[in-house]
Amino acid sequence: MGTLLGAEILVTYAFFEMQNYLTNVWHLSFTHAAGILNLWNGISMVLPLLLLFVVDTITGNFAMLVLSSTAYTLGTVMVAISTPPLLANATGTCKQYEPHCVGRVQKTLFYTGMAFVAVGIAGHLVSLHPFLEEQQDRPNDAGHIQVGGYTLLVLLSLTGAIALPFIKPWSIRFGIPAICTALATLLYLTGWCKYDRGPRGRVPLSSVCRVFATKVPVCTAVVVCGMVSAIRNTYFVAQANHLNRRIGGREVPIQVLLLILSGAKQVFAPLADKFLNARAPSTGMGVTMVLSVLCCVTAAETERRRLDVVRSHGLVDKPDEDIPMTVYWLVFQFVLLAGVDSFFEKSIAKFCDGYDQSNEESLKKYLGYLNKGVCGVGFMCSALSVYAVGKISERVGGRNWFEHTLNESRLDNYFLVLACLSGASLIVLVFVGLCIKLIRRVCI
Repeated sequence: MGTLLGAEILVTYAFFEMQNYLTNVWHLSFTHAAGILNLWNGISMVLPLLLLFVVDTITGNFAMLVLSSTAYTLGTVMVAISTPPLLANATGTCKQYEPHCVGRVQKTLFYTGMAFVAVGIAGHLVSLHPFLEEQQDRPNDAGHIQVGGYTLLVLLSLTGAIALPFIKPWSIRFGIPAICTALATLLYLTGWCKYDRGPRGRVPLSSVCRVFATKVPVCTAVVVCGMVSAIRNTYFVAQANHLNRRIGGREVPIQVLLLILSGAKQVFAPLADKFLNARAPSTGMGVTMVLSVLCCVTAAETERRRLDVVRSHGLVDKPDEDIPMTVYWLVFQFVLLAGVDSFFEKSIAKFCDGYDQSNEESLKKYLGYLNKGVCGVGFMCSALSVYAVGKISERVGGRNWFEHTLNESRLDNYFLVLACLSGASLIVLVFVGLCIKLIRRVCI
């Protein structure tokens, strides 16, 4: 099962540059590409709640992992095959990484593959760690007999994550994760007859709906958090594209920003735990909103700096030219976004811990995925917000903030809109919190 985790790491690194693939190869506008990815990310965050219901009522963790791993494998293979060179002879298209070489068949395979990957991500999120816990008390048989193979593939996956960005052909860059995912699934299936298959859970639908209905103000903040988190793998990646990534005389891959984000999360996570130790989850959500405002304002200032460099070097109409500005200006916004994600996750966990009684354990689990689903709605709302902000800016100012290329757009203004939304959510949280305290004092 360690192979499934290793393959998932590899897919994460490969798909981190999907924004650049859609803009550079398909020649989509950066907002179109971001919209596709945000809808996909949102669906993959909403699906776990549905799949958890399926696990508890029908399949159990083992069968769900079989289904999700199969979907993961099919999806990554389809995405790899959808790249222009692999089906050029069969479809009569060309092999170059150009938009006219991406035919209807390739697009159908891509979208279908991404849907399968979303199912795979959601299924792994729901069942992988619970299934690992079910195997912890087993003797050294199915859970340990394949340690050598597991360790080998995990090491290969981590090595591939470091080497993958230096591979130029997209077919190989997507193909390696597809192969590793297929191997991981096959290794997992070799323990078909030996794994423990734990009991299915209880579905507390009425309790979930009752608790969720009392947390509408928090849910509003969760949606905004989703909208802010949605810019990580889309607009932040678009900003980093064509910036100078050299350290000394060597160019580092764009995935270094993902490593910085992961490292910053490891720093923020214990800080969030310590902060929330004796505080209410709503306080943690307030800190999340403050960090969200700082993140969006920082991203806006960085984008303004980038646009100034673009204009001063005459690169507005040259979106494929390198920009003489270091990519490491983006480190600040990635670090702040890590803080947003960490405080959000810990606040939601603290909120769910309030339902950790013996008869409410299943409620805690469902509430956790329900909040992630609401955050996924924020990802999908991000695509709608870009469309709405673009239309409003065009009507009010006579010019749409979102043009075909990033150099012609005003992404900095959109970041400021997100900062205002985060600030408004913070005000709502504070206001509702004060009202609740006042009501309690009156009732007492």
